[in-house]
Amino acid sequence: MPHDHHDDCPPHSLLPPDPALRVKALETLLERKGLLDPSALDAIIETYAHKVGPQNGAQVVARAWVDDEFHAALMSDATAAVSEMGFYGRQGEHMVAVQNTEAVHNIVVCTLCSCYPWPLLGIPPGWYKSDAYRARVVREPRKVLAELGVVLPENKKVRVWDSTAEVRYLIIPQRPKGTEGLSEGELAKLVTRDSMIGTGLAKEVTT
Repeated sequence: MPHDHHDDCPPHSLLPPDPALRVKALETLLERKGLLDPSALDAIIETYAHKVGPQNGAQVVARAWVDDEFHAALMSDATAAVSEMGFYGRQGEHMVAVQNTEAVHNIVVCTLCSCYPWPLLGIPPGWYKSDAYRARVVREPRKVLAELGVVLPENKKVRVWDSTAEVRYLIIPQRPKGTEGLSEGELAKLVTRDSMIGTGLAKEVTT
C-alpha cells in the first residue's frame, strides 16, 4: 500500500513501470479528483488520431504543386491559406511556407524546445525533440541530412529555419519528376512528413 513505503522511497517508485500503465493511472487519478473530463480526453485523442497529422500537410503541398494561385497565396500568407483548407488551431497560428528549389534545400528545427505545426503535421516525432537533432542540424545540416539518406549536390544551398512559438514552418518539397499526369490526391500520397520538415524528400513515382 502507498502509506507503507519508507520515507526515503521516491514517490515515482510507486508508479507502474510500464509507461502506458502510468498514463492510465494518472488519467484515473485526475478523473477521480474531477480535474479531467473523460469525454474531453476522448475528443482530443480522436482529433490527433484521425483529424490532424501529415496527411493534412500533404494535401496543402499537393495543392500548391497543381494550383499556381493557391501556391502564391500560400507563400504570401500561409496561415490564411491553410485555414481556408480547414487546417488551423493550436500550434498552427503563425505559419510560414518555404519552397525547396533546385538551388536551395530548406530544413526546420526548433532549437529551444519542439515548436511544430500540429494542425498540418500532427505531433512531433521523438527525434525532432532530441538534443542531438536540435544541436547538430544547426551546425552541420548537410551531414545530418546525409545520415538521414538525403545526399544533396554540393552546389545546392542548405538553409535552416528555427521554428519558434511565434513562427512555425512548412517546407514545400520539390515535386517529383514524372508526376505531371497525377491527380491532386495521388500527389498527396507522395508527400511524406519528413519532406515537409526538410529531413526527407517527396517519394519518387514508381513504374
